[in-house]
Amino acid sequence: MKNPLPRFGWIAGCAFALLVAAAPARGQMQTCFPSKFGPNDQIGALNHVTPEKTLAAAKLITRGKAYRLGIETNSRTPAFPPRTFALTVVQPGQVAGGTLGPSKTTYNDDIIAGWVGIGSQLDGLGHIGIDNVYYNCNKAADFVKADGLAKLGIENVPAIATRAVLLDMAGYFNTDIVKEGTAFNRAEIEGALKRQGVKGIERGDVVLFYTGWTKLIGKDDKRYGSVEPGLGVEGAKYLASLGVAMVGADTWGLEVIPFEKNAGVFEVHQILLPMNGIYILENMNTEEMVKDKAWESFFTLGPARITGAVQAIINPIAVK
Repeated sequence: MKNPLPRFGWIAGCAFALLVAAAPARGQMQTCFPSKFGPNDQIGALNHVTPEKTLAAAKLITRGKAYRLGIETNSRTPAFPPRTFALTVVQPGQVAGGTLGPSKTTYNDDIIAGWVGIGSQLDGLGHIGIDNVYYNCNKAADFVKADGLAKLGIENVPAIATRAVLLDMAGYFNTDIVKEGTAFNRAEIEGALKRQGVKGIERGDVVLFYTGWTKLIGKDDKRYGSVEPGLGVEGAKYLASLGVAMVGADTWGLEVIPFEKNAGVFEVHQILLPMNGIYILENMNTEEMVKDKAWESFFTLGPARITGAVQAIINPIAVK
């Protein structure tokens, strides 16, 4: 089957270009946001995930059921253009059926040629900036290198074990798939919490939005990758005020697209990452959790420690 990614990338690229063109001009913006955790801080809001927070989250495990939140990553996974992914399996030293040693050992290895920001992914603190200034006032010229970030790399992400709150926005809006352009702001967030009977969002939590959007993968990649429902500007500021550690969704870009009126290009990303050090989780598969009404769970993640990496392909685990 022919790889649909080139066509998908062209379509999504055109859609993004239109979004950029339609975005309002921005005036003078504050670009430097010092970390409340000090000038040397490189982990941001994950500072809120303390041993006490982890112990409290562990008490949420009542059924012992684990959920993997990652989707499959392959050459057909829709991705923000021009990102692509390819896997090659090789058999080193085994040309023409050769083997190793008297025991005739054979083995397979694999090579990845692709982008890290594809599929289920973690956006690190070095991913998004404001006019070339990133989290904790780090200027791009001082730390962004072609062979890896000198600061804010994924290798700095600590072991994460905390409470996750899942917000069923499809249920809140009484639909299978929330319509693109639907923004989640404070009213919608609090409405979903109330509907699900969740007491609230706490400091150090991971907040996950379920929209039903991943149901489109492989069925309508054009729609999937060019627009989406998602977090709005006011909603992002609200979650930041609560001290959340991470925010994610079952969409490719987390925030609402088309962007809200008067919002900048990926302004929600800016509010979360450079302004507040809140990590972003994209393409989270929470379908099974919604079916089980696992609104609160024990969430754990340890991304591969690739030195200087901006993002990470991930498969977080939630346990209820």
